[in-house]
Amino acid sequence: MSSNVLQTPIDYLKGVGPNRADLLRSELGIHLYQDLLHFFPNRYIDKTQYYKINQLQRNNADVQIVGKIVHIKTVAQQKGKRLVAKFVDDTGEMELVWFRGQKWIKENLKINVPYVIFGKCNWFGNSFSMPHPEMELLTDHKKSLRTAMQAVYPSTEKLSNKGITNRVIIKLMQQLFIETKGRFFDTLSAPILSELKLISKSEALFNIHFPKNQELLAKAQFRLKFEELFYIQLQLISKNLIRKRKIKGFPFNEVGNYFNDFFKNHLPFDLTTAQKRVIKEIRNDLGTSAQMNRLLQGDVGSGKTIVGLMSMLLAIDNGFQACIMAPTEILAIQHFNGIKDLVKDLNINVSLLTGSTKTAQRRIIHEDLEHGDLHILIGTHALLEDKVKFKNLGLAIIDEQHRFGVAQRAKLWHKNTIPPHILVMTATPIPRTLAMSLYGDLDISVIDELPPGRKAIKTVHRYDANRLKVFKFLKDEIQKGRQVYIVYPLIQESEKMDYKDLMDGYESIAREFPLPEYQISIVHGKMKPADKDYEMNRFIKGETQIMVATTVIEVGVNVPNASVMIIESAERFGLSQLHQLRGRVGRGAEQSYCILMTSHKLSNDSKTRLETMVRTNDGFEIAEVDLKLRGPGDIMGTQQSGVLNLRIADLVKDNEILKVARSYAVKTLKEDPALQKEENKILRYIHLQLMKNKNIWNYIS
Repeated sequence: MSSNVLQTPIDYLKGVGPNRADLLRSELGIHLYQDLLHFFPNRYIDKTQYYKINQLQRNNADVQIVGKIVHIKTVAQQKGKRLVAKFVDDTGEMELVWFRGQKWIKENLKINVPYVIFGKCNWFGNSFSMPHPEMELLTDHKKSLRTAMQAVYPSTEKLSNKGITNRVIIKLMQQLFIETKGRFFDTLSAPILSELKLISKSEALFNIHFPKNQELLAKAQFRLKFEELFYIQLQLISKNLIRKRKIKGFPFNEVGNYFNDFFKNHLPFDLTTAQKRVIKEIRNDLGTSAQMNRLLQGDVGSGKTIVGLMSMLLAIDNGFQACIMAPTEILAIQHFNGIKDLVKDLNINVSLLTGSTKTAQRRIIHEDLEHGDLHILIGTHALLEDKVKFKNLGLAIIDEQHRFGVAQRAKLWHKNTIPPHILVMTATPIPRTLAMSLYGDLDISVIDELPPGRKAIKTVHRYDANRLKVFKFLKDEIQKGRQVYIVYPLIQESEKMDYKDLMDGYESIAREFPLPEYQISIVHGKMKPADKDYEMNRFIKGETQIMVATTVIEVGVNVPNASVMIIESAERFGLSQLHQLRGRVGRGAEQSYCILMTSHKLSNDSKTRLETMVRTNDGFEIAEVDLKLRGPGDIMGTQQSGVLNLRIADLVKDNEILKVARSYAVKTLKEDPALQKEENKILRYIHLQLMKNKNIWNYIS
């Protein structure tokens, strides 16, 4: 089928007309024939079975019955009247009832003619009745396309009010199949179709709209979901391959003295198996002449920093410089202190550059960088300033990358004539399914075990009524010399309310933990940055035992002595936020605790979130539950969700199909990177159409 017909504006389809066309455009985004073709049902009513009246059950299911009307009467009732028809088949009789539109219905009903009726049955006064049944003459029913399962399409209030019912959409869909003769060219290669035993594109599209039975519907869904995910993966993977071919990196051929000396003599603890595996993956990347672009995922405290440092030592061994960019000053300072301490015996020059670095110090850093005397530069956005020039930047590490825009990352690239290798680190676990679709063009490494000696954080859920017991527990912990975080939610819309919550909370805590025995820090969004840092530093130094804060205590704050995290109104936080906050404790050798405080009124989703937190510390498991609860768009935030404007596939439910699709995309591009083979001609054509046209599904038919 040539795609020209599918480019016809929807106004020209028989039965549409200008008014309906405007509604289809504004409400459903249906502009062309092909938009209607790719407007998929969200559920189906099974009309494959016909029931006899004596088989009816007193349940709430929709049923379909063939029979005749033998008698019609109007019955008066308290308000108005109702129309009642006696409906019979060869096994029994029942009533059909109408409360509205009686005049029109009465005029149009035919007596003693076979009808197919469909609807829910009620059991009333010893017999069954069906209110407002869907009715069709048996002769018409046999002729129509939907002799089987009936599709139910997504709708809006406005469409229903304007009379564009599900039945109307089905009629339009039938008309579309008549005009196009239901013939569409295939969009997958013959080898893929035969290996996966997929039905043809025409069959799939017909059976997604007019399935004859459950089995054909399942085949149609698999075929269309596979195709949608396959082309997304094909785009991502080919982008990755093109980058590796086009963008040359520096090959780090040497594994030299710095790396070996550190590994043999200065590692503070043995590397976990996961860390060793990831370092090996990075070394393989750095040893080729292609630019590395790797995402390193690891839960809070899994030892990403050591992996990052050892990658930087490889760069230095090969005569290059390295940098780490962190989203906040506190995080940058932590990286700086940690790394300076690790390399203190290695004769390596490390500097810190943030917004607060004094002018005189900046001048020295700029000079040392340009002369190549500075090996590692750690900092915030300040690294992106034009004045910051490296002699030869070989490796750039970006921490918590989702907090930096693409433009900012690109600036780092241009610090060199040849772009540096890039390692992106994140403690926000991204479920495997989502990572494959959002970062499919990055290679992914995962550190999936914690260093030995780390105790799992104990998490409990307590209601507000248990508050006094919780306070008693805090006093015992502080008595042992530990510190405590108490976090309040921050909800952008209502800063006043948040501030009030925080202040009320602060006052009740100050009453419960009075001066001079206890010292309390408070941090919130309304404070000046200098005051915030002053309070944070008091807590870091151990001068205060309790830190009361809104969620401004961002990712990565490291206070090993803090062993208790209390999250107030925990039901108001998302799962990934709860997990990030919990990761602020458990950084020392002592047993740590996370206490989730809530009111008694909880929604089902809130209960699921809290139960998940109590059950597991595994960030990836938590991310999977989060994905199921919130869906992909929400997790990545709006800036990323455009990637996932899927028509039929669902990243959560179709996880298995996604894996198959990805493996076929990898295999296809491995055997034929430019899609030049005769059998892949169709893949190349569609792939190029998709690259041209950002709205992915428009050209597939």
